[in-house]
Amino acid sequence: MRPRSAATLIIVRRDRAGPEVLMGRRSASHSFLPGKFVFPGGRVDREDLYARPHTDLRQEVAARLAATCTPNQARALAMAAIRETFEETGLLIGSKGAPPMQTRTKVWTDFCSYGVTPSLAILDYIGRAITPSFQPKRFDARFFMVEAEHIHGDLHDMTNASGELLEIHWLPVTEAKKLELQGITLLMLDEVQKRLEMSPAKALDLPIPFYYFRGKKRRREDH
Repeated sequence: MRPRSAATLIIVRRDRAGPEVLMGRRSASHSFLPGKFVFPGGRVDREDLYARPHTDLRQEVAARLAATCTPNQARALAMAAIRETFEETGLLIGSKGAPPMQTRTKVWTDFCSYGVTPSLAILDYIGRAITPSFQPKRFDARFFMVEAEHIHGDLHDMTNASGELLEIHWLPVTEAKKLELQGITLLMLDEVQKRLEMSPAKALDLPIPFYYFRGKKRRREDH
């Protein structure tokens, strides 16, 4: 089975007690990662390929993604991360007061109806992972990170969430690591923690980890 393109968004809130991330539990009835705590995210849809954000990916982020996908695919991945976050949590990430995005698709029309236009310049790219062949569903996922300051609205208001994620809440990174997680989620939490412990300028020099399986053994390459 060929893995489908997907994107995940790790939202970081810098609390006085320490950084927190937004996570939710997948329903036990889901065929993929049932009962696991995850970040918002999902597969790239057709509308993500044609939607146009207010700002594009920063040059250094686009350059990292360009090693494995076209500019249009990179943009679609980032748009999928923002869209899936909106669908699963109801949170709006982008620019307020920017010119509205021209779209006919329901999800992006709903998004823009709040006066927010998706913006990609605020996203960082921190990792990639391909689901192993022994899983019932396979994804080639890129992981993005964004600061919670770019969320418009109440950070605790999840009333518009789709219901796909349960128990959505903010957690200190150290506490999140104690939850029922898939291995790649724990690895990405380590990546987030590492980046938060250094300046943004130094974090730009970090390699992008790429996790995949050969047989049943997980492997890592740095790009």
